[in-house]
Amino acid sequence: MTVYLVIKKKESFMWIKPLDPKGLKNTTISLGASFIKLAQVLATRADFFSEDYLSELRELHDQLPTMSDDSFQRVFERAFSNTPFKKFDKKAIASASIGQVHIAKLKDGQKVAVKLRREGIKQRVIADINIISFFNKIFKPLFSHYTKNSIEAVIVEFSSMIRQEVSLTTELQNLKKFSHTYKDENIGFPKPYEQYCSDDALVMSYEEGFRFDDKKSILKYNIDFNKIIANLVSFYTTQMLIKGYFHADPHPGNILITKEGNITMLDFGMVKTVPNNKRVAIIELIKAANEQDYELYISASKRLGTIAYEAPTSELAEFTSKMFDIFSNDNLDSESMQELAFEVLESTRNMPFKLPSDAIYILRVSAIIEGLGTTYIENFNGVKDILPILRDNLPKALGAKDSIVETIIDEIKDIPFTIKDLKSTLKQASEGDLEVQVSQNQLEYLTKEVKEYLKPKFVSLSLMISSIFILLLDKDYKEIAIGLFVFALARIIYK
Repeated sequence: MTVYLVIKKKESFMWIKPLDPKGLKNTTISLGASFIKLAQVLATRADFFSEDYLSELRELHDQLPTMSDDSFQRVFERAFSNTPFKKFDKKAIASASIGQVHIAKLKDGQKVAVKLRREGIKQRVIADINIISFFNKIFKPLFSHYTKNSIEAVIVEFSSMIRQEVSLTTELQNLKKFSHTYKDENIGFPKPYEQYCSDDALVMSYEEGFRFDDKKSILKYNIDFNKIIANLVSFYTTQMLIKGYFHADPHPGNILITKEGNITMLDFGMVKTVPNNKRVAIIELIKAANEQDYELYISASKRLGTIAYEAPTSELAEFTSKMFDIFSNDNLDSESMQELAFEVLESTRNMPFKLPSDAIYILRVSAIIEGLGTTYIENFNGVKDILPILRDNLPKALGAKDSIVETIIDEIKDIPFTIKDLKSTLKQASEGDLEVQVSQNQLEYLTKEVKEYLKPKFVSLSLMISSIFILLLDKDYKEIAIGLFVFALARIIYK
């Protein structure tokens, strides 16, 4: 309720007033790791929250209460039966929902960062998931088909991801793969010391730099923020649209900026892959947005799975056009943009929007990166500021080479495979073996329609069978049985 009231700039709702900034932070902490993860996204949104709320919510990134001394000692002894450290600072430099980070020195003098997993965090996360799933089952009948499925997708995907995140062994493997995959991208990564790592501890090189939202340091060293955000968006273009393997938790505490203005990524507990069909849909989205072809934009959104197959394309294209006009208007401040956007959104309340599992973390990353931009640029948003960067990266996403000659050579190399595919298609067509594939979106729509058609029929059939049983059991209830049978028959005929 507090989040809703603050975003909508309302003082109260039915005598309920929003929590103050510290109260919101403390309530989130008390709810546990799962809710902290959600609040971390909100903590990047300078366009939604005032500075007093943001300053408190930012602490959820890496300034949470640390483990007790006893818990710390138990975790440390379990992780390091024979300590590899010459020096270990017991005071954590960062403390997040899953673990806390300490500075240490190995026996050879190498400075390292040591991430220790919170004691009992795995059990607490599982308990959170069970509670959320329990409430979802209770309230599930109240939601529409698509809302119900979207909530289910969020819970399933979030449950899967956070279970992986509480394993530092999984994070170690993610870090190794990520460092290798993106070794040529001019992005810094910590070096893991695998021999000292376990499920309770991750030992890495200590990386110098300051947080992405440390505005004071960014300005002090005259770092060009526009260049940083362009590099970050370009890097995510490579991750999501070319390699299909991306860092799904780029909040300010996980992105360091060096004095030279370079980016270093931290925390690889949350890493995701993008299926090829979703990559194609995102590229089409960017292309359509750049060309202001809003019907194509809606078609691409349907392929991405965020809009239902049967949704009216022209109506949603008009809605999209209005939203783009609002967020590309340099004369509007962020508050005016929000007010206008909420007004337009009201008109789509009953539209069949969806949130498929594949898109959850893609949208989360997009929201976080847009939020990072609001820290430094007033009215920063995806349409006005990020889309031009994506447009410049579109050729790279489409596989274009650095020179026209290289591109032509690649196209020539593909000609034999294109001819082979064409011959294969023509042969299948002539033999009557050509298959038409139904997309996941179409299949879901057909399934929903069949269920909605058959459900009343099954209910009516059950009523008919019940009326026959009543008649067989006791003929004194003949009138009731006949009435039930006629009612069931009428439902079938007039439905």
